[in-house]
Amino acid sequence: MSEDEKLLKEAKKLPWEDRLTHKNWKVRNDANIDLATVCDSITDAKDPRIREFGPYFKKTVADSNAPVQEKALDALISYLKAADADAGRYAKEVCDAVVAKCLTGRPKTVEKSQTAFMLWVELEAVEAFLDAMEKAIKHKVAKAVVPAIDVMFQALSEFGSKVVPPKRILKMLPVLFDHQDQNVRASSKGLTLELCRWIGRDPVKSILFEKMRDTMKKELEAELANVTGNARPIRKIRSEQDKEPEQEAAAEAAGSDPSEEPAADIPQKVDEYDLVDPVDILTPLEKSGFWEGVKASKWSERKEAVAELTKLSSTTRIAPGDFTEVCRTLKKLITDVNIAVAVEAIQAIGNLSGGLRTHFSGSSRFLLPTLLEKLKEKKPTLTESLTKTLQTMHKSGCLNLADIAEDVKTAAKNKVPLVRSMTLNWVTFCIETSSKAVILKVHKEYVSICMESLNDGTPEVRDAAFSALASMAKLVGLRPLEKSLEKLDDVRKKKLSEMIGGSATGPPTVSSSATVQPSGRNVSCMEASDGSFARRSAASMLSGKKPVLTAAANKKAPSMKLGDNKKSGGQSKASKAVEPEDVEPAEMSLEEIENKLGSLVQTDTITQLKSAMWKERLEAIVSLKEQVEALGNLDQSVEILVRLLCVVPGWSEKNVQVQQQVIDIITHIASTSSKFPRKCVVLCVLGIGEKVADIKTRSHAMKCLTTFCESVDPGFVFERLYKIMKEHKNPKVLSEGILWMVSAVEDFGVSHLKLKELIDFCKDIGLQSSAATTRNSTIKLIGALHKFVGPDIKGFLSDVKPTLLSALDVEYEKNPFEGTSAVPKKTVKVSDSTPSMAAGGLDSLPREDITEKISPTLLKGLESSDWKLRLESIETVNKILEEANKRIQPTGTGELFGALKSRLHDSNKNLIMATLSTIGGLASAMGPAVEKSSKGILSDILKCLSDNKKHMRECTLSTLDSWVAAVHVEKMVPYVTAALMEAKLGAEGRKDLFDWISKQLTGFTEFPDAVHLLKPSASAMTDKSADVRKAAEPCFGEILRVCGQEMVTKNLKDIQGPALAIVVERLKPYGAFQENFEHGRPISTGLASKSRSKIGKPSGASRHGNRVAPSKTITTRGSRQEAIMSVQDINMESQALLNVKDSNKDERERIIVRRFKFEEMRLEQIQDLENDLMKYFREDLHRRLLSTDFKKQVDGIEMLQKALPSIGKEIIEVLDVLLRWFTLRFCESNTSCLLKVLEFLPELFYILTNDCYTMTEAEATIFLPCLIEKSGHNIEKVREKMRELMKQIIDAYTAAKTFPYILEGLRSRNTRTKIECADLVGFLLDNYGAEISGQLKSLQIVASLTAERDGETRKAALNALASGYKILGDDIWRYVGKLTEAQRSMLDDRFKWKAREMEKRKEGRPGEARAALRRSVRDNGSDSVEQSGDVSRSISGPVFTRDNYGPSEVHMERNPAPTYSGIGPTDWNEALDIVAYGTPEQSVEGMKVVCHELAQATSDPEGSGMDDIVKDVDRLVSCLAHKVAKTFDFSLTGASSRSCKYVLNTLMQTFQNNRLAHAVKESTIDSLITELLFWLLDERVPQMDDGSQLLRALNVLMLKILDNADRTSSFVVLINLLSPLDPSRWPSLTANESLAIRNQKFSDLVVKCLIKLTKVLQNTIYDVDLDRILQSIHIYLQELGMDEIRKRAGADDKPLRMVKTVLHELVKLCGTAIKGHLSMVPIDMQPQPIILAYIDLNLQTLAATRMLTPSGPLGQTQWGDSVANNPSPVTHSADSQLKQELAAIFKKIGDKQTCTIGLYELYRITQLYPEVDIFGQLQNASEAFRTYIRDGLAQMDKNAAAGRTALSIPLSTPPPVALSSPKYSPPSPVNTNPLNDSRTVNTRVGPTNFSLPPSYAGDDRLVDAISSRSPVPDQSGLQQNFEELRNERLPSEAVASGTLDAIRERMKSIQLAANPDSRSKPLMQMNGNTIDPSVTECACTENPVQSGILPMDEKALSGLQARMERLKSGPLDSLSEEKGFES
Repeated sequence: MSEDEKLLKEAKKLPWEDRLTHKNWKVRNDANIDLATVCDSITDAKDPRIREFGPYFKKTVADSNAPVQEKALDALISYLKAADADAGRYAKEVCDAVVAKCLTGRPKTVEKSQTAFMLWVELEAVEAFLDAMEKAIKHKVAKAVVPAIDVMFQALSEFGSKVVPPKRILKMLPVLFDHQDQNVRASSKGLTLELCRWIGRDPVKSILFEKMRDTMKKELEAELANVTGNARPIRKIRSEQDKEPEQEAAAEAAGSDPSEEPAADIPQKVDEYDLVDPVDILTPLEKSGFWEGVKASKWSERKEAVAELTKLSSTTRIAPGDFTEVCRTLKKLITDVNIAVAVEAIQAIGNLSGGLRTHFSGSSRFLLPTLLEKLKEKKPTLTESLTKTLQTMHKSGCLNLADIAEDVKTAAKNKVPLVRSMTLNWVTFCIETSSKAVILKVHKEYVSICMESLNDGTPEVRDAAFSALASMAKLVGLRPLEKSLEKLDDVRKKKLSEMIGGSATGPPTVSSSATVQPSGRNVSCMEASDGSFARRSAASMLSGKKPVLTAAANKKAPSMKLGDNKKSGGQSKASKAVEPEDVEPAEMSLEEIENKLGSLVQTDTITQLKSAMWKERLEAIVSLKEQVEALGNLDQSVEILVRLLCVVPGWSEKNVQVQQQVIDIITHIASTSSKFPRKCVVLCVLGIGEKVADIKTRSHAMKCLTTFCESVDPGFVFERLYKIMKEHKNPKVLSEGILWMVSAVEDFGVSHLKLKELIDFCKDIGLQSSAATTRNSTIKLIGALHKFVGPDIKGFLSDVKPTLLSALDVEYEKNPFEGTSAVPKKTVKVSDSTPSMAAGGLDSLPREDITEKISPTLLKGLESSDWKLRLESIETVNKILEEANKRIQPTGTGELFGALKSRLHDSNKNLIMATLSTIGGLASAMGPAVEKSSKGILSDILKCLSDNKKHMRECTLSTLDSWVAAVHVEKMVPYVTAALMEAKLGAEGRKDLFDWISKQLTGFTEFPDAVHLLKPSASAMTDKSADVRKAAEPCFGEILRVCGQEMVTKNLKDIQGPALAIVVERLKPYGAFQENFEHGRPISTGLASKSRSKIGKPSGASRHGNRVAPSKTITTRGSRQEAIMSVQDINMESQALLNVKDSNKDERERIIVRRFKFEEMRLEQIQDLENDLMKYFREDLHRRLLSTDFKKQVDGIEMLQKALPSIGKEIIEVLDVLLRWFTLRFCESNTSCLLKVLEFLPELFYILTNDCYTMTEAEATIFLPCLIEKSGHNIEKVREKMRELMKQIIDAYTAAKTFPYILEGLRSRNTRTKIECADLVGFLLDNYGAEISGQLKSLQIVASLTAERDGETRKAALNALASGYKILGDDIWRYVGKLTEAQRSMLDDRFKWKAREMEKRKEGRPGEARAALRRSVRDNGSDSVEQSGDVSRSISGPVFTRDNYGPSEVHMERNPAPTYSGIGPTDWNEALDIVAYGTPEQSVEGMKVVCHELAQATSDPEGSGMDDIVKDVDRLVSCLAHKVAKTFDFSLTGASSRSCKYVLNTLMQTFQNNRLAHAVKESTIDSLITELLFWLLDERVPQMDDGSQLLRALNVLMLKILDNADRTSSFVVLINLLSPLDPSRWPSLTANESLAIRNQKFSDLVVKCLIKLTKVLQNTIYDVDLDRILQSIHIYLQELGMDEIRKRAGADDKPLRMVKTVLHELVKLCGTAIKGHLSMVPIDMQPQPIILAYIDLNLQTLAATRMLTPSGPLGQTQWGDSVANNPSPVTHSADSQLKQELAAIFKKIGDKQTCTIGLYELYRITQLYPEVDIFGQLQNASEAFRTYIRDGLAQMDKNAAAGRTALSIPLSTPPPVALSSPKYSPPSPVNTNPLNDSRTVNTRVGPTNFSLPPSYAGDDRLVDAISSRSPVPDQSGLQQNFEELRNERLPSEAVASGTLDAIRERMKSIQLAANPDSRSKPLMQMNGNTIDPSVTECACTENPVQSGILPMDEKALSGLQARMERLKSGPLDSLSEEKGFES
């Protein structure tokens, strides 16, 4: 062990202080190292060792030994990293020691000192740091001053002005400005600029500029121009860093970004007041003679004295003092008679308030009343100074609103209006500059002041008061001011609200608008103190370069401290990727270079390089070269070696050999190092550039520059050389440098060069040089550029002298343009620049942005009405292109193309040609980008070929040539194809276009896209013009050549007729074609045959359209393929293509979530798809489908395509799998496969449609989002196929279901997709408007696209909305949502255009067709109903199936009502039309309107609305009854039950109203009840969507119908329904169910309904028409016959038992009077009706049970003529009988229905009994009634005298008891046909697809029925033979078997037999007929009704008479009409 080691070992035992102050430097050095290690290990800032070590550093950093001093600084840095702010107690001593001893040391020592200073600042020891800096800047050695300035600069720039107070630095700077050292002055200027960034320019100027020399001012003024933006701190003090983890955790908990800076970090403007020292002005004021001057009698002396005060007080900050006396004096001077003195005094007060601020507040309050009073002066100068001073007093804080309230109140009441208004204006200013908190405290006082002033007589005062109020309201809102503003009138309140609302959109607050800085700019202490951290000097601010503020974040922080969080590491990593390389080398002395070199280079070598002897230098440089070449890895030493060579021997070396060696060494270093820094290039390029000029060193220097290009980037080397060559005095440097550039361009090409700069350099410097050699070199350089760039370079040199141009042309010929073949000879090793092109070419030339030049004036000129202006604008565009060197960017040219597009349709032909020329120029200048920017202008260009002028067509073809040069011809093919198919293109235009196409195709060997031209070419070969045919022939030949025979053959399906024959003829030379074509001939027979016949597909032909091989080759290849087919493949072909045995489609679809937005398939979904394909598809098929080779995928699709017709059912089972595979293909980019898929899909959907298959929701979810998203494909052909496919899917899947997917496509990011979807919306509106009527609110999504920037998107949206406007008219505005004015204007213009177009095409006006269609729907609907009624009366109606339901089925077969396609009903009638004729989804909209109208009418039952609805209610219920089946069938297909609910709800609303329910006709109730009972029995209903709710709704609705509908109709319908229904009305039977079972269940439901009606019959007996009910019972019994009745009686048949129960209940309630209601029963027929026997039996049974007195002998059953056969004993006299008959006649006359019959009978009695006093019986009747009878009898006499029947002419006046005139209708006969109410014609039959219905017994479908009555004993012995009465009518003669008199007498005898003592007492109301009270009084008798049995009803008798009379005369009419008349 050596002595040193022993010493060090022993020393380690010593205390720290002894070790650190040991006399041996090694011990001290070791101690400092150990101390640094210990400090690094401390993790707790409160560690006691921190306090122990602190005092040591003041001595260690002052160590005399430089290495020890460095180690001491390292220890200090480690200590400061571990310590906290408590260590600041040692800062002053340590900082002073560092300043004294370290700043003059070695560079490394100085750098570490600066780091230590920065850490002291971080520990908040700023004052100690600045104290030390004040000492440092006074250092005698300038070397120590510069680092001190730099560290202040760094501290300020990193920590900001809040941590480092600028005030202290500002005090130091004036001394530094005058420093003798230049570097110190430069650094001080840099520090000043940094201060400007933090506190602003103005404070710095005002404080420092007056202390600078003029030259310094100028320099700083120039540098200040480069200072921009506010600075932000990039480093935080330690205490804030410790808070960061907490803030980050809180931010993460709150969900915000922890990297966001808090609002406190936002820099606030520093107040200059705080930066300056206060100035005492009282002392100089005393000396100035102020006090004497203000007392002078002359105004000028007073003014001068005050001016002195104004001057002294103008300083920024005034020292506080006693200004009381000064203020008293100024108060007097304010009121001075001389205005100038007063103005000066007021200005002095303003200055004092600004300089003293709060110290002047007492004086301000003292002066304020006088200042406010002075506002009465009208002098502008005085008013202005007063306003300024008052504002200053408030701004500076001398006054606040609380202090001045009383003074303001006084001033507001001043008698001078000007004082009041000016005061309030000042208050407004004060409010606006105050905080919200202040206003909230004082608002009550000021609001009251303002409210009083609002009533002031002066407008200015009122306005000022209102402004003050508004300012308060804007600041605090209206809520705090509500009570105070109660008295404010409404107008002002509204205005105030508007002002506040307007201010809500004001500028954002600072906090919201502040930009959040990247967190990477916050520098941690570890990063900042890293030794490798790149520090900036203050002088660097003067370079004009922006400081690299993120430099601190670019280093990765070492994980030495707990405080180093993960965030900083992540940030530094993120910022590393964008770290810019520092290309500007810092200064480095030779001493520093030697220190860094260390042992890399021998010391002797460096010594010799410094030698004055050239031989020694040469020897040393050779030695250095050998040493460098011997080094293995130069990367770490590149920069230091280059720096060494630049210093010694340096570029000023005179010896050529040494120079050559230096250049060789640098060349070697650049070529061998892996990364050569750009900084080294900058160090060398000036010297080497000069050596290029020397012929002795030229080759070495050029080689070195070339090596630089390889190592760095040619562009960078060129940029550096431009400046050197331009400014160098030696012309050789320029000329030889340009020659080197020539070789560099040839070596490296132009991909890395900025061509614009190079061309400008050549043009401005090289070609303008006076030296011929320089010009010649430049010409060579431009020639070399031409080789790579091409002729377009000439555009940039158009302004060069002609002589030079000719020389350039010669050079161009020597260097012709090589294009892509011009490959660079050398490559760049490492390049940060992105090459502008792959291998030269036009795109490398710069393009100019001409956006600013395309001014609104220019665009307006293009649209001008003056052709000269239009021409001038077109020429202006040409001029712009010339100025841009015919190289422009596409940005901003969209509007220009739009304007030029309109000029292509100009009326002036010359302008069109000029426009074509300009468009060609634009295409050439813009290049490929013109295709996207031109907005489809190419189609308009092609239209110009239709012109008959040859010159016009030539111009068009010239433009097309320019276009095809810029854009590849494949982009033009779709436009050309469309143009050739355009009928307007004339023969000459088509000929020219075909010639042009042929010329373009000649240059291709293969061009598959040309197949699109096949159809127009084939059509043209049959054109009537010979020129066109001649031109089309070669074009077709070229198409065949470039596409190949196979592709042409496959695309023949679109060609038909003679064109196809010609094409086949042309294809005959291809032998393989003919046979195949013959087999494929049925191609045109239909879509199905297309899929089966693949035309001319040779097995070996290529699918890419290459040339077709000879037929022999094809055959050979095909046979070869067949030969190599394995046995396994042959076996596979015998298997089924699809294996769906184990397929569970429902399970697969169950996991699919419905969504409208497209999402890419995930990996697991793709794997599931592969599994499914392998599971269900044959092996050879799924191998092809899953192959990555698109050719095999195409083969797989072809296999499916061939088998498609035979695997339709199987493919449905795996359709979801197949659609997923298609979706995957859509997401790939292979066009061939995509086109094949798009060829297959239409055939697939055609098959599915034929099989009546509809896609499920899951299948639509799989496929439609992808199809819609990809519909915006960039290839027009693909888009077209997708468009057609989409339309096919809309037909198959319904428009309503597809519409949401299309709407989602409108939100796509792909512009083309949005355009396609907008077009689809227009298509749907045109063709499926009714189906999507419920989703029209979504049109606002389309409307929002009108705000898109893309013109095509806007156009598509406008077109779609225009389609809607065509249908809807102005109603469309309801659906487009909120739009801007610009959008509304666009829409309005488009709508007007659409209206004009419709007018031109004679399509009517927008919305007119819709309205007409509605009218026609209504008219046709009503006509058809009327006509169907006529038909029903003449046709014996067959029973129709349920498929033919509708309001008028019979008529509709001949004249169907038009289908409704409107959108949204607007009134009642239109709503009914939609309900009647619309689809279930459409009818919902109609039912909404109906429900609304019903609700309104119900709320006002007496209004006219109810009357109108009553008229239409039968039609409504009829429509709804027919709609029930439609909606339920629709819902059973899987659709929503929404329409079912709407139908049932509308019916419920209708039948809840008694009046409406009674107005429904019997036939309608029949169809409705039948339909509802069908669906109650249908077992599928519970399985529907909301099935249980629908069942409950059906139950409740049925009960409502029974409760509120006309009970007579209900009884009749239900009794009729008891008969078995026709089998055709039922759906198809299931296997386990018979028709009998179904009828039984249906009858059971009907029985339940009848039980409910019968249960309440006792209460409703007077509401029913007993005649009708008895008729229906009669028909039911007659249809059964006695044999069937006997049979059923034994089987306890429910329907029969129910009918007997109803009859029994009626007899029980009516008694013998029941026989008076048999008017509709043919009682005289033989044999007698069965019902009569049952009535007699019931009467006898009831009499036997003492519930009824029998009407005759018990055995009486015959109903013959009672007078002739069985006369009853007459118990009354003839007079009483006559009275009774007269009473009955008077009742008839009192009823408007029977008034005529009554008068006729009365007339007969007067003829038979002329002695009877008729009018004596009418004593109690009214005079009017008696007059009516008298006139009626007189009329009868006249008729009899004229030989006419008394009843042949109806009376012209009604009976007076009627309130309105009688309305006569054709008399209604007694109709025995129960189906005469049109049930025979219009009855619907149940659907054919019902399942087995469940039994109604025990279910909840109807309320529990009451138990049936006891069965009536059956009667026997009756033998009746009845004809079938249900489907045919009986003639009227069959009914009228007895005379009226006989029937009357018979009825009377029945009544008398039942009640022998009773008199006929009429009922007041029976069956709805009201009797006149006066008549009733005459006809009444005293005998009441006995024993609860009703007596014989005279009304019934009179009704029977009336019916019999009508039967004798008049045509037949339906019962339903009679019933409607009676009601």
